[in-house]
Amino acid sequence: METKTTDLTVQGTRNLLKRDATTEGLQYLTFSLAGEEYGVDILKVQEIRGWAPVTKVPNTPPFVRGVMNLRGAIVPVIDLRLRFELEAMEYTKTTVVIVVTVQTAGGSRVIGAVVDGVSDVLNVDPATVQPAPDFGTAVNTEFISGLVAVESGMVMLLDVDRLLSVEEMFKLEAAHSTDAAHGT
Repeated sequence: METKTTDLTVQGTRNLLKRDATTEGLQYLTFSLAGEEYGVDILKVQEIRGWAPVTKVPNTPPFVRGVMNLRGAIVPVIDLRLRFELEAMEYTKTTVVIVVTVQTAGGSRVIGAVVDGVSDVLNVDPATVQPAPDFGTAVNTEFISGLVAVESGMVMLLDVDRLLSVEEMFKLEAAHSTDAAHGT
């Protein structure tokens, strides 16, 4: 895989990620979560913010940390560790919120995702992306758009539109609660 560098520019206080030049292939912002590497399409990323406490909202699933005020917009914030049903971890100085734009049936939404830390911008040749493994119905991998091999292992490329759809997250939590209440 050919390696190319991309310069990220800081515009004012917004920390927006912009491509300085177009390149062949796709670019993903990679981040770590429980020792694994994940990537999201850099064009979906609005900004990266250091962790700051959020306002908790009652009656939300455990993975919804609350909401934050982002220049006058109220943005839901989810913890990807909890969304993936991984072990919760205390937030550190490397914990960040990746603010992304998600396309839903109702239009576009801005959502914050708490991750352990941001790694790099990865340039990916579309021909090198492998499909997500099929584990049958026991494991839901519909939010993984593919896997790509890198020197240090594998990076799971996420489809943030599927992963972070607020409506789907609440439906998922309601289904888990119903299953737990019925002992299934």
